[in-house]
Amino acid sequence: MRNRQRRPTAPRRDRDSQRRHRSCHGHRTPKPDVSRYRGRVPRNNDVTATPGLPFANPHDPRTSAHGIITVTELTSQIRTTLESSFAEVWVEGEITNSRLWKTGHLYFTLRDEHAQLKAVMFRSAVRYLRFTPEDGLRVVARGRVSVYEPKGEYQIVCEHLQPQGIGALQVAFEQVKRKLSDDGLFDPERKRPLPLLPRQIGVVTSLDGAALRDILQVLTRRHQTAHVVIYPTRVQGEGAAAKIAEGIERLSQAEGIDVIIVGRGGGSLEDLWAFNEEPVARAVAAATVPVISAVGHETDTTLSDFVADVRAATPSAAAELAIAGRTDLVDRVDQLTGRLRAAVLDALRRSRTRVLELDRRPGVTSWPARLASHGRHTAELTHAISSALREALASRLSHVHAVRIRLDTREPSRRVEANRTRLVAADERLSATSTHRQQKLRAQVSHLTGRLGALSPLGVLARGYAVCWNDKQTRILRDSATVSVGDNVAIRLARGRLSARVTGKK
Repeated sequence: MRNRQRRPTAPRRDRDSQRRHRSCHGHRTPKPDVSRYRGRVPRNNDVTATPGLPFANPHDPRTSAHGIITVTELTSQIRTTLESSFAEVWVEGEITNSRLWKTGHLYFTLRDEHAQLKAVMFRSAVRYLRFTPEDGLRVVARGRVSVYEPKGEYQIVCEHLQPQGIGALQVAFEQVKRKLSDDGLFDPERKRPLPLLPRQIGVVTSLDGAALRDILQVLTRRHQTAHVVIYPTRVQGEGAAAKIAEGIERLSQAEGIDVIIVGRGGGSLEDLWAFNEEPVARAVAAATVPVISAVGHETDTTLSDFVADVRAATPSAAAELAIAGRTDLVDRVDQLTGRLRAAVLDALRRSRTRVLELDRRPGVTSWPARLASHGRHTAELTHAISSALREALASRLSHVHAVRIRLDTREPSRRVEANRTRLVAADERLSATSTHRQQKLRAQVSHLTGRLGALSPLGVLARGYAVCWNDKQTRILRDSATVSVGDNVAIRLARGRLSARVTGKK
C-alpha cells in the first residue's frame, strides 16, 4: 500500500469520535482507490527508500552512546508512523479465522493470493454490522493501520465492513434465512389455517402508515362486526424489530384474539429491514394464533413472510384473507339458498302437474262427494268420542273428589296437629299438678323440720343447756352419785366442749 498525502489531522480521540459518529449514523464513506495504498518496492533493495519512517538516528544525542533503542521504543515509533500514514484505508480480501469473543470484539484475518493481514473490529463497530462475518466471505474493510505492541504485529482496526459485490443487508438476509430454515420455521407442516369467522383481529403496525387505513377500510366494508385490536409500533429504524416482536407476543397472549396481521406499506430494503430481523421472525413462529404477514408490495419479500402462516401481497390483501372464510361462507350460503329455492319451486311445479293429472281421471271425479260423506262420519265419531271422554272425565273427577275428602280426614298433618293439641293440654295439666304437689310437699317438709328442731338436743343446747359426759365420753352423767370428787368430766355446749374436774358434790 502507498502512503497518502500528508494533511493535518485532529487528535486521535477526536478522530475516533468522528469515526464512531459516522458509523452510528450509517454514513458510508465512498470507497477510495485501493491501489493508492499499495506499497512501492524499494529500488535495488535499498532500505533507505523509506525515509518517512521515524527511526532513531544513531547520531541523535537523545539515544544512547551506542545508538541503540529498545524494542518498545522502536515498536512505538513504528506504530506512530503507521497510524499517521494509514489513518484511513480501504482493504479488500477474504475473511479467515473469524472469531467473536465474549467481550463483543471481532478478530479475523484478511487475505488474498499473496499476503494476509490481521484485523480487529471492536464491539462499538460490530454492533452496527448488518451481517455476520464468516470464513470465506470476501469483504471490503475500512479502518486504520496500527500495531499490536505486545506481539509486534501490525493490524487493521476496522470501523466499517461490507461484503464485496453484494450488500450487507442481502448477506444478513441470507444468513438469517438459512438459520431459520435449519430450525424448521419454514416447514409447511407448522403452518396453521386461518379461522373461519374471526371475532377479534389483531393488527401490529404503525398508526401513521397507510397500511392501517387500508386494513380498516377493507374490514369495515366486508366484515363490520369484526373487532380490531391495534398494537401501535414503529415499523422501521433502530429498535423497530424489538417493538414489532413485542406487539406480536402481547397480542398472541391477549384473550379472544383469533388472528394477527403484521405489516406495513412498501419501501426500500432498508425500510423493510425490521421484518427481516430474527426476533420478529421467531415472534411470528411462537405466536399461539395464526399470523398473516403483509409487508410492502407484492414484489417485496421478507423473512416474516416465510415464517408466517399466510403471506399477503399487501395490507389490503391481508384484511381480505383474514375474513376470506366469512366471505366464502356467505357466498356458499347464498349459493345453497338459490339451489334450495330452485329445488322447492321445481318440486311444487311437479306436484301441481301430478295433481292436475290425477284430477282428470274418471275415478277421481266423485271424490268430493265421498270426501263429504267421510267428513260427516268423521264428525259423528268425533262427537261420540268427545261425549264419552267428557263422561269418563266427569266420573274420574267425582272419584278423585271423594278420595280427596277421605284423604283430608286422614291427613297425617291434621292428625299430628290434633295430637300436638292434646299433648299441650296434658303438659299444662302435668305442670299444674306438679307445682301443686311440690308446694304441698314443701309445706310438709317445713312442718316436720320445725318439729324436728324442737325435739333436737342441739336445740336444747342452743337454749343454754349443756350435756355432761364422763372422762372417756362413754356415758352421760345424769346423777351426781355416779362421779366422785376429783374425777375429770367432759361438758358439751352448743358451741364447743369443755374439760372440768369435780371439786364438790351436793
